[in-house]
Amino acid sequence: MASVSYKNVMKSYGDNIVIKDLNIEIADKEFVVFVGPSGCGKSTSLRMLAGLEEISAGEIWIGDRVVNDVPPKDRDIAMVFQSYALYPHMTVYDNMAFGLKLRKTPKAEIDKRVKEAAAILGLDDLLDRRPKALSGGQRQRVAVGRAIVREPAVFLMDEPLSNLDAKLRVSARAEISKLHQRLQTTFVYVTHDQVEAMTMGDRIAVLNFGDLMQIDSPRNLYENPNNIFVAGFIGSPSMNFFDATLVKEEGNMFIDTGSFRLPVPAERANVYADYVGKEVIFGIRPEHLHGADYAPPNINAAALEADIDVIELLGHELHLYLSKGKASFVATVDTRLAPSVGDKVNLVADMNNMHLFDKATEQTIR
Repeated sequence: MASVSYKNVMKSYGDNIVIKDLNIEIADKEFVVFVGPSGCGKSTSLRMLAGLEEISAGEIWIGDRVVNDVPPKDRDIAMVFQSYALYPHMTVYDNMAFGLKLRKTPKAEIDKRVKEAAAILGLDDLLDRRPKALSGGQRQRVAVGRAIVREPAVFLMDEPLSNLDAKLRVSARAEISKLHQRLQTTFVYVTHDQVEAMTMGDRIAVLNFGDLMQIDSPRNLYENPNNIFVAGFIGSPSMNFFDATLVKEEGNMFIDTGSFRLPVPAERANVYADYVGKEVIFGIRPEHLHGADYAPPNINAAALEADIDVIELLGHELHLYLSKGKASFVATVDTRLAPSVGDKVNLVADMNNMHLFDKATEQTIR
């Protein structure tokens, strides 16, 4: 078991800086997910921790030692890759045992560890099969099993579910979360899928263009994003953003988008006082726009009418793609609404869940 620390870590390829100044503390037994769009540096950060990429500056710690110059095999880590890289000529048992054989682990200990890992992952009946006889989900479990038998201090996983179909990904997410709870080991996990990140991580590190945008619990990232990037990346469908001006009339404050005007809750007026008369960016999540007839009680409701352009039925909810003047946005509403394309719909915005961002810096106004 071990903690992990990135201290002022930088990675560049010539003039191309991939990781700028990464500082992250990961506690022992914590499950931390690195998430962000393609090219943001998340896999490079993981590969530096594994020793597969040299760092250009800074220090990486595993437990109480700096591992910058420690070979991968001596870092006490195990990694699961996007491609499972199983040996096709070996059985499941031999694939899982291979790393231990290289370490000259006693045969009885190898057998014990492989069978324990197989029991944890439900692979008991597949140990004599070769990879070509396995489904994608089974191969993924074998790759995880090969890491488990190493009994490492830190598990590293680089998009291990991206080759699975949507249904399998959901069940595999739950399996990996249960595995973390059972093994009580530090997990560092990379994904581009924010739903995966939100459902699995104790904390999530959101990266963009080599910068750490925010690291926090899933709930805090969702409710209190630091900036427009985090607000837009976390949540599905993503947050609606509107160019707006903050205005004050007769003691009341309003958000004016040019297409509609919404009142700012009185308790937030002091927070936004310095921005009156200035251009801002107003954000609200689709799930905080409700059909007026089915809005939950006790919300700070502001009325809004819009035209319906597209309807998506997801069984348990409706996604309405809407327009109002020059503004286009999405609302997630109750399926009892039953609207049609081209209809006007009466909505209420829950202004207790509004977000306001500085237009120049794109940082949240708190």
